[in-house]
Amino acid sequence: QVQLVESGGGLVQAGGSLRLSCAASEGSFSRYTIAWFRQAPGKEREFVANIRWSLDSSYYADSAKGRFTISRDNVKNFVDLQMNNLKPEDTAVYYCAAVRHGPVTWIEVTQYDIWGQGTQVTVSS
Repeated sequence: QVQLVESGGGLVQAGGSLRLSCAASEGSFSRYTIAWFRQAPGKEREFVANIRWSLDSSYYADSAKGRFTISRDNVKNFVDLQMNNLKPEDTAVYYCAAVRHGPVTWIEVTQYDIWGQGTQVTVSS
């Protein structure tokens, strides 16, 4: 099955931008819906955005709308999350997750069965 590796996290000041990338290990990547979740210290993991395997739709959490953009390349096997106008409350470990042929309405942690190791994003005020 596909394996996921995140990259691109780091430290940024409030108002800045970061681009996270989720690279997949195999060619069947195009059959998976990919999501980004995040988990702040002491909080539950929460949905950020996802993009359907067929490229025809994406969905964002209210906290991400207007600031974050998810995109994917099914030839090069990666999904990016462009994050603009970052806020201190965006500080968290960001995880990408995959589920085969999942709909974009799936936004729960339990609906995704493949996870990356996470990448830390820290936004200073």
